[in-house]
Amino acid sequence: MFPMLRQIVRTGILSEPQPKADDRLRTRTQKLSETVLKQLGRALVIRHIDAGSCNGCELEIHALNNPYYNLESIGIKFAASPRHADLLMVTGPVAKNMEVAVKRAYDATPEPKLVVAVGECGCTGGIFGESYASCGRVANVIPVDVSIPGCPPTPLQLIEGILAALLPTPT
Repeated sequence: MFPMLRQIVRTGILSEPQPKADDRLRTRTQKLSETVLKQLGRALVIRHIDAGSCNGCELEIHALNNPYYNLESIGIKFAASPRHADLLMVTGPVAKNMEVAVKRAYDATPEPKLVVAVGECGCTGGIFGESYASCGRVANVIPVDVSIPGCPPTPLQLIEGILAALLPTPT
C-alpha cells in the first residue's frame, strides 16, 4: 500500500488545463453581463437532457467528470433537476416524444439560462433530420446559445463550448 501512495504523491494530479472559449461555437449573440455573473456567484450547474441520441455524446459528457478532465475543478457540476440548473445541455435530435419534456425543462430552468446543443444531431438533426418521429435539431424546439458539433464531440470540445456559452464575446 505504501509504494502505491508514494507513486500517487510523486505523480500528482494529471488533469488538463482549462481550455479557452471557442467563439466559432456561438450561434446566438447573448452576453452574460457582470450583473448576471455576480448573481451566479457559485459553480455553474448543468442539466443534461438526452432528447433521443445514440448515447455517443453521453459517453463523452460522462468523461468530463473523470479525474483526467475534472470538470468540477473549474467550478462546473451537473444537477438532476432543471430547477437547479443554469445551463441545459441537450444531446440528440429532439424526438417527438421528448419535445414537451425539453420545453418543460427549458421553462423550469431559472433565468438567466443558457442552452447548449451537443453533437451533430443536436446541432443539425444529423442523419435523422425532421420526420414524423423527430423534430430535428434542438433549435427547432428551444432557443440555443451554443452549438458543439461533432459525432460525438470530444470532452475538450464540450468544455470549450460550455466556456463559450459562459464568457462574453471579446470586443
